[in-house]
Amino acid sequence: MTLSGHIPGHVPGRILGSTRVFLILGDPVAQVRAPEVFNHLFARHGADAVLVPAQVAAGDLAGFVRHVLKARNIDGLWLAIPHKTGMVDLLDRCDRLGRSAGAVNAVRRDADGTLEGALFDGVGFTKALAHFGVPAAGCSALVVGVGGGGVAIATSLAAAGASRIALFDTAPGRTAAMAERLAGEFGVDVVSLARPDPAGFSLVVNATPLGLRPDDPLPFDTARLDAGAVVVDILMKNQPTPLLRACRARGIVAHPGFEMLVQQVPEYLSFFGFDRIAQAVQADASGLRALFGAA
Repeated sequence: MTLSGHIPGHVPGRILGSTRVFLILGDPVAQVRAPEVFNHLFARHGADAVLVPAQVAAGDLAGFVRHVLKARNIDGLWLAIPHKTGMVDLLDRCDRLGRSAGAVNAVRRDADGTLEGALFDGVGFTKALAHFGVPAAGCSALVVGVGGGGVAIATSLAAAGASRIALFDTAPGRTAAMAERLAGEFGVDVVSLARPDPAGFSLVVNATPLGLRPDDPLPFDTARLDAGAVVVDILMKNQPTPLLRACRARGIVAHPGFEMLVQQVPEYLSFFGFDRIAQAVQADASGLRALFGAA
């Protein structure tokens, strides 16, 4: 086997005794698209690996992780809701973004048996902005919703040099603590807002679940958006979402969350040792965009 997991003569899609196994943990887990994406890439590039979903309750996370990673052919974990924050306390090491956000979405077992985590949601977001031609450095951003996705986005915007970041969440106290942490870590102006007013921001992000149901209210008042603002709605279901439709009706540039996920894929692949596949995807992501229906 090569470092990228490729076995000469291996039939793509077959699971062998040598297959590297990865799990994506969530609760629920039926909605995740990572197995579809990564198993497609593993098969296409002849990698002897498979990504399998596992529904694990939050209260069972620590015990599950401790026992499942004793299997020497299970090399790592993807983390979905609600496990991105709960996983941090189980790690031996974590990258700066994950440490600052207090969340990770990838964990690998290193050669010495220790667990190392990383956070790629926000990296995918800032790379998506670059793909859209929207500079993160110097932008003034409003992030609505500071759950796992919103925290990751705010953290990466701070790391990328945003001039001002405002946070809003309906959960009392959540944004103030995060604003203080990011300001201290990155030296960026980060504030907590009492209401999600998008006026005066060049970038506005919906990181809430509002829009998944047809009767959901909009996450903020689109009439208050500046004419030149860019909106990103990280939801990937029910496209176009009510927010995207409302923005486009006003002539506001608005993007769904597909590209954020596309741009994370090479980061995951490199983290887990599939450098050859990561380079191929980074060079041409058109196949992934077609897979997501976002081409």
